[in-house]
Amino acid sequence: MNEQTFRDLLFREGLSPQTVQSFRLLVVDAVGAESRTDLPWRQTRDPYRIMVSEIMLQQTQVERIRSRYGEFLLTFPDLEALARASLQEVLAAWQGLGYNRRGMALKRAAEEVVARFGGMVPVTEEELRTLPGIGPYTAGAICAFAFDQPVVFIETNIRAVYLHHFFPDRQGITDRELFPLVALTLDRDAPREWYYALMDYGVLLKRLLPNPSRRSAHHVRQSPFKGSNREVRSRILTAILAQEGVTEGELVTLLDGDALRVKKNLGDLKREGFIAETSAGYAIREG
Repeated sequence: MNEQTFRDLLFREGLSPQTVQSFRLLVVDAVGAESRTDLPWRQTRDPYRIMVSEIMLQQTQVERIRSRYGEFLLTFPDLEALARASLQEVLAAWQGLGYNRRGMALKRAAEEVVARFGGMVPVTEEELRTLPGIGPYTAGAICAFAFDQPVVFIETNIRAVYLHHFFPDRQGITDRELFPLVALTLDRDAPREWYYALMDYGVLLKRLLPNPSRRSAHHVRQSPFKGSNREVRSRILTAILAQEGVTEGELVTLLDGDALRVKKNLGDLKREGFIAETSAGYAIREG
């Protein structure tokens, strides 16, 4: 963003350079001792390790992955190890992290990085977004946290900060309205540290106040896991990982006799490339 574009945006959004600087100082000062510098993925700038953490963090609680992150990296210490691994090995390591499709996407992304980029994680948002499981936020986060690039992106905690400070009395705010403010207030000299501070401040706000993110047009309450198709899928995959060749009838018994639901989810898992049906029963699909 050149100087003229920056000034035009400031004028359009009703902000002064002094306001921008005051906002940055407020965020950094408010976080203070609440900064989550102990999170293991904040101890590295390795693009692979950051890619792993960002895909794990999609819709998964931080505390759930804090220990599992290190375990996963011990099993798959680099891109090549993850790309070489079988899908069964990856899904086994992913158990308990939720949304198994993210574990599969991470493995597929590693395969493509090795095949298309010589084993080097891409450094641009455009190239990153061509990889499985990597959308606008994850691509921006990798660019900022691994490569310290001043890219503009939004996630739930960042969204909470801008809703709280710039739209305190409005409902249904879209990210399109927030993006110019994120761009204007971005610390382009230290984007990695700035985004970490924003996220930590968002966590603090949610703890102290009614969640500002509820006023976003994009806010969606996650449906309960218990009794959902997500739970059925997870239990099916867990059973197949534990016993290759398990049959549909055996799965119905394991999943409390809901034959129609088991059949539907088996079909979905087959279509999505997770499992294959063999003469003996079901197995994790490879290749």
